[in-house]
Formats: sequence, structure tokens, C-alpha cells
Amino acid sequence: MPTPSQPPVAARRPTSREIHGRTRTDDYEWLREKESPEVTGHLEAENAWTQARTAHLADLRARIFEEIRTRTRETDLSVPTRNRGHWYYGRSFAGKEYGATCRVPVADPDDWTPPRPAEDCAPDQPALPGEEVLLDLDALAEGHDFFSLGGAAVSPDGTLLAYATDVVGDERYTVRVKDLRTGELLPDVVSGVIGGATWDRAGAHLYYVTVDESWRADKVWRHALGTDQDADELVHHETDGRFFTSVGRTRSDRFMVVASGSKTTTEYRLLDADDPERGWWVFAEREEGVEYSLDHAVLAGQDALLVLHNATGPDFELAVAPCAPTPRRQWRPLIGHDSAVRLEDVDAFAGHLVVHQRSEGLTQLRILELGDAGTPEAPVTDDYLVSFDEEVYTVGASGNPGFHQPTVRLGYTTMAIPASVYDYDVRSRSLTLLRRAPVLGGYDPADYEEHRLWATAEDGERIPISWVARRGAVADGPAPTLLYAYGSYEGSMDPYFSIARLSLLDRGAAFAIAHVRGGGEMGRRWYDDGKLMRKHGGGNILNVASVNGVVPGQLQGIYSITKAAVINMTKVFAKETAQFGIRCNALLPGLTDTKFASALTTNDAILKPALERIPLARAADPSEMAGTVLYLVSEASSYTTGAAINVDGGMLS
Repeated sequence: MPTPSQPPVAARRPTSREIHGRTRTDDYEWLREKESPEVTGHLEAENAWTQARTAHLADLRARIFEEIRTRTRETDLSVPTRNRGHWYYGRSFAGKEYGATCRVPVADPDDWTPPRPAEDCAPDQPALPGEEVLLDLDALAEGHDFFSLGGAAVSPDGTLLAYATDVVGDERYTVRVKDLRTGELLPDVVSGVIGGATWDRAGAHLYYVTVDESWRADKVWRHALGTDQDADELVHHETDGRFFTSVGRTRSDRFMVVASGSKTTTEYRLLDADDPERGWWVFAEREEGVEYSLDHAVLAGQDALLVLHNATGPDFELAVAPCAPTPRRQWRPLIGHDSAVRLEDVDAFAGHLVVHQRSEGLTQLRILELGDAGTPEAPVTDDYLVSFDEEVYTVGASGNPGFHQPTVRLGYTTMAIPASVYDYDVRSRSLTLLRRAPVLGGYDPADYEEHRLWATAEDGERIPISWVARRGAVADGPAPTLLYAYGSYEGSMDPYFSIARLSLLDRGAAFAIAHVRGGGEMGRRWYDDGKLMRKHGGGNILNVASVNGVVPGQLQGIYSITKAAVINMTKVFAKETAQFGIRCNALLPGLTDTKFASALTTNDAILKPALERIPLARAADPSEMAGTVLYLVSEASSYTTGAAINVDGGMLS
């Protein structure tokens, strides 16, 4: 069949829908009909065109695929992680889709050096002496078209395993409990769970979360072992539709924690395992715009809560508070707010704190030592960063379940160095490489160079760029470069290693990640600056309030209160955004003949006295708001901000 000279073009067939009083027209709505032979035919034509136009690349595709395949090891072993009396690790096997979760007993309680499992042993052979297979995921998946493990947690005494599976694909998991002493399943079945389940300290109860009809995590439950799910206790119901809820246990095992959070606000509830009769209590009531997280620490022999919050600045502060309800004015700073350093998380251990932070576009791990010389007022005896030699890297701590462990398990990678696992010994301040993801075929990171570059934007802002190429690729001039960029939702696109990328680099090209505004690489400001108006150098915000925000309407108390808040919000926004070229004003309509106000405009008993207060003696048509709106959003009002303009027929005159 001859190759067509032009690609297939989908026909334009306008389909209109009215939503919220507005008409939306989509020329390609018909392409949503997945079962339509016409849609299938069009997709097949597009695929045929693509294949024809790229046929000359077939050999190259085959070579690149083979390069990736031969560099990739199909079997894998995680580095064992110590949790109480066992070392836990995962195994994967060639030709199998899933893998297994295993453990071996700790031989010496004072030895924190993880054992090294055998790399290439057969699936039916133990990777370490005394290996116990906790979960064989391939066996659990057998007979199902879909399988997903939502989470697994061993009880504090190490005898029970709670694990969650989904065999349907709806992300609602079923929790089962396995007796690790006998291998038998307990009769408990907990369904409709999001993620997994969390044990309480005693190992007698499981906490879990369910969702509402809109898929919002809204309820936290407690399940007593040996009982039906119908008897489970509702611990917390988050009724505010903006908030999602979650449950966990502090590393110290002291507190169960329920967190409720929206995009801008958080609130924590705690249950003290040392005083369960006290019940659940709220640490600090939610306050709009204040985000915080908690962890339990012991500072100079005294119990305390570490509070990571943004109440004093957008890049967060680390504070200390007592283990009790505490208003934010009583939070005592431990690491003050610094606009050049974004604090992201904190992990508390018996002898040290680990702070996750960002500075100059790079992730950092900060150690706060809690030595014997510390006092309740000054518990930190030393404060420093874990250092690395590379110019560009990504680092983060994970897999550290033990409160009393002397080491910090961390992950590390660069654009040239594969994912690596280290243990950092806090006492000796030494790094031990435990494992580096294998790249078959004799890969050497030294064959590649990587740098942190800075580009200057039109407004003068410096944008960090992570760059990698094969060493010498730019010796004789510029190299072709694949530039990747993403900036949104405060998500950071940190430097990372990719086996597939090597085929590009080995052909003389470079790869770069531009860490543009909208992400979180340079702190909260980087995210705020990426928002539309600031990104484009300014804009106009127009809020719709009401004359009721100035003079409360009869029997309209709540409505009047909220509209007064909108007016004040407008004035605040105007002051805060003026520096970015953003104006903010408010429209204050009077009585207007809308569907919402029909209860007023169609009721003579209400309408007549209302008209007596309006000099123009009539209700407004919605179109009569348009002139003022046009003025406020146009350059005609270029020097107007923070204004609340009445369009009320003279009512407030």
C-alpha cells in the first residue's frame, strides 16, 4: 500500500453542551466514542501514518531497545532494613511480574550493618540464611487479571502481618492479617480501604482510612482483631470537603496521629499510647493558610512535639511544643524561617533529628545532634549538612523505622550515578555505600560529566538547570541537547539517573532539566512565581461581593458576613499583590434580578420595602454589572486597586 502524502485529519463535527448557563462547543467530541468503528478506523490510520513516516528508524529503534535491555538486570534485591528484631528486604525474579517480601532475624542487637543477600540465587533458594518469606506477591496475584499491593505492616511484636491487596483496579483495598508464626490467615477481612493499615503500639488494633463518593479520604476507623468490620469504631470523620485525612504512628511508638489537610491548611489529632484514657486531642485548631506537621521527639530528656509550619513564613520553620494542645503563639523556634532554605520534612530519632530541606535548587539532609550536653532550652548540640562531592544530585532519607537507630538510611542519585543506598553513621559522620543499582555492560559514571547551569529569564530571575553529557561531547563545540522542563503544583523535578538516557548520551547528545518556576526546587516562592499572573508580569483580580457586606441585609446574616469578608480579602490581596503588578478590586452589586435572587424579586412582600431603599426604585439587570466589570479589568482602571465599587442603584448613597 502506498504511503499517503498527508496525515489523516479528524473531521470537525461541532457538538454543543450547555453547562452552568454557558455553551461549550467541542469539534471533536465524536472521538470519545471508543467503540465506534469510525473512531477505531481513524486511530488505525494515524498509527499507519506514523509507522510509515518512521519506518527508516526501525533499525535504530531495535538497536536502542537492545541497548536498554542488555544494560538492565531483571532480578533485584533491596538493601535489608532493620526494624526491631528483624532485617526486612524485597526480592524480584527474572520472568516474574512481582516479587517477594522477606526477613531474617537480627543476629547481634548492637550490629547495625545490614547483611548482604545473595544477588543471583534461584527463586526457591534463600538469599540469606534463615530467610522467611512474608509475602509471595506472585502467588497472591495468581488467577487475577489485575493485582496491586497497597501496603504491608508488621505488628510491633513481629508476629502478625497486615497487608492490603486490590485485584479489581479500583484502588479500594482489602486488608488481611497473616500469623507469621503459623503462616495462617486470621479471619479478619477489612474491605474498602485506601492504601494499607497501621498497627497500634499494642498490636491489638488496626487503623485504616476509607473514602466518600467523590473519592476523598474522609474517615479513619479502628478495627479490633477478631471482630467483624461492621463493629469497627469511627475515629474521625472529616466533613469539610476541602480536607483529606490520613492516619499513622510516630516513629517513637508514643502517638497515633490523624492528619486532616487541604491544599493550604492542616490539623492534627493525637492519641497518647501512654495515656489512652485521655482520648484523642487536637494539637492546634485548623487556621486557614497555616500548614504544619508533627513528630514526637525526646529533647534533653523531655517529651516534645516537633512542629514544621509556615505560620512565620512560606518556606517553613521548625518549632518545638509540649505534648499537649498548643496554640501557635507558644511554638518555640528551633530552626527559624529562612527564605533561602525551604524546610520540607523532619524525622525524629532518639539521638538526632534529620531535616529534609532545599537550597539553591538542591535537596539537602541536615543533621541536628541531640547530645548529652543539650538542655530543654537548647537541645541541639550540633547542626550540619551531610556532604557529597557531586555538583548536581538528589538525596533523601527513607527506610528508617527505628527510633533508637544510630544510622540514617538515605537514597542518593545524580544524572550520571545510578540510584544508590547509603547508611550515614551519625556518631562517626561517615557514609557507607550499601548498594548501587546495577548497570550491566561495564558502565562507568566517570565517562559522563554533569553540571549545574543557570539561565537568566527575561525578568532577571536565575533558573537552575541540571545538565549531563558524555565526557568530551562539548569539547569541540555545542552538543545537541534534549531539554526537559516541568513546573507546576510545587512538584520538583530533581536530577535523576536513567538507563534509557544512556543511549542518547552515548550518541553525543546532552540532556538537561530546566527547573522552571511553578515547581518547588527554589522554595515556596518558586511555586508562587509560577502562577499565571506573576509569571506574566501582572494581572487583574475581580472579586464579587455585595452591598450586604457593607450594610447587612434583613435575615441574611451569614451571607452578609461572608461578603464583608470578601471585601476585606480584596483589600488585603491588593496590598500583597501590588508588588507583582497585580491589581485586586471588588464589585458590590445591589439587588439584581438573577436566578439566585428570585426569592427576593418575585416576592412582593420582600421586594416592595427593598425598592423603597433604592433611589432608582428597581432591581438591576445582570447586564448592568458589565460596564463596571469591564472598567475594573481594563487599563482604564490601571491606577485602581483595593477598591470596592457599588453598583446598587444608589442604595448606599
